[in-house]
Amino acid sequence: MSQPTAIPAALSWTELAALAAPETDRVEGPTNAQATLRLFGHTEEEVLVTLYRDHHAWCPYCQKVWLWLEFKRIPYRIRKVTMRCYGIKEPWFLDVVPSGMLPALDLDGRLITESDDILLVLESRFGPLGMPMNSAEGLRLRQLERLLFQAWCLWLCRPGLGKWADQRAREQFRQIAQRFEQELLRQEGPWLDAGTPGSVDLVFVPYVERMNASLAYYKGYNLRREHPAIDTWFLALEQLDTYRGTQSDMHTHVHDLPPQMGGCWTNDSAEARSMVDRIDCGDGLGKEEASWGDADAALHSRIALQRVLRHRQRLLTLNPLGAARFDQPLRCALTRLVTSDQPQPDQRSALGLRHLRDRISVPRDMPLPAGRLLRKALEATAAQDGPEQPRRLPVRDRFDQDPMPFVTAS
Repeated sequence: MSQPTAIPAALSWTELAALAAPETDRVEGPTNAQATLRLFGHTEEEVLVTLYRDHHAWCPYCQKVWLWLEFKRIPYRIRKVTMRCYGIKEPWFLDVVPSGMLPALDLDGRLITESDDILLVLESRFGPLGMPMNSAEGLRLRQLERLLFQAWCLWLCRPGLGKWADQRAREQFRQIAQRFEQELLRQEGPWLDAGTPGSVDLVFVPYVERMNASLAYYKGYNLRREHPAIDTWFLALEQLDTYRGTQSDMHTHVHDLPPQMGGCWTNDSAEARSMVDRIDCGDGLGKEEASWGDADAALHSRIALQRVLRHRQRLLTLNPLGAARFDQPLRCALTRLVTSDQPQPDQRSALGLRHLRDRISVPRDMPLPAGRLLRKALEATAAQDGPEQPRRLPVRDRFDQDPMPFVTAS
C-alpha cells in the first residue's frame, strides 16, 4: 500500500532569506521606484535637481517628469510626499509648496510646479529630449493628448451612463485613440518622435498606461487589442529598462484611480466582469497588460521575496490577522512563490493573505512581473484555505495605503 504524500512545510524566514534576490543599485542601476538619488555617472556634488513626487508612484504627472529625467539622464535627488488620497501631506512639504501640488521640482534653488512647466524649464536648462515641446508639432501632439484624456474621462468618470450613452462615449474615445494611432504610424519607428521616445511620447505615457488598465476593468475595453499601433508603441516602451522601472500594473491603477479621478464607473458588461476577475485575483491580462510580465519568472519571484522581507515585520504587524497568526500563512505563500512546494496555510488565514494581495503596489513595491507573481502566490495559498475575502478596497480615499509605517521601517 502506498504511503500518503507528506504535505511540505513552509520555509523558515532564514531559509527564505537565503533565496531572496540581492538588493539592486538604486543610484546607478536601472530606473527604480525606491531610489532617492540618481547620478548617471556624476558626483553627488553635481546634482542640481530635486524632484518631489508621491511615495506610491501613483501620480501620472510625477511619472511624466520622472521619465524625462531618466531618459535624459539628468542627475537628481528624489523626495517623496504623501498624496492626499492616501494620507496627510507632510508639513515640511507644505512649507516648501503651500498648495501641496505634485510634482514639484527644485532647480538651482528655483521651485517649479505643474508638470509641463517643469519640463519646459528642464528643456531650457538641459536641452530638449527629441522634439521641443513648444514647437508647432509638439504643441499639436500635446493638444491631441489632452483630447484623448478628455474622451477617457467622459467615458470612465461619468456615473449613470445608460447603454446608449456608454456606447456613444466609447465611440468618441475610440475615434480619438485612432487619431493617436495615425500619428504613431506617420513615423517609421514606433514613436511619435523620430527614432527615440521623446518628450511628446512621455507626455502620452502616464495616462495611456492608465487608460489601458481602467478601460479594461471598468468598461471591458481592451485598448491594446483594439488599437494595434498603440500596442506596438507599448511593446517598444516595454523593451526599455527606463520605462519598465516606472510602469505600474493594472491592479494598482484600477484601485488607485477612483479617489484621484473622483470615481470610476463600470458599465457592468460581461467583458468588464471577466477582466475584473482576472485582474483582482492576480493573473492580470498577460501580454495585453504588459509584454514583459512573464519574463524570467524565477528572478522576479526572488525580487518579490526580497521586497517582502525588507518590510516583513510591518507587513505582519499591520495585517488584520495580527503578526502571530499571519506569520505561517505568509511563509506558505512565499514558499510557493520561490519553490514548487505548496504548503498548507493555517485555517482562517485566507482573509489575511488576500488583504496583502490587494495592497501590492507596482512599481512602489516591486517591478510589474514580481508583483504579478506575488499576487498569484498569495491568491493560490488563500484558495487552499477557503473563499473568505477582505473588505473591498475603498474608492473615496486610499488611507489603507498610508505610507508612513513603511517609511519609518525603511
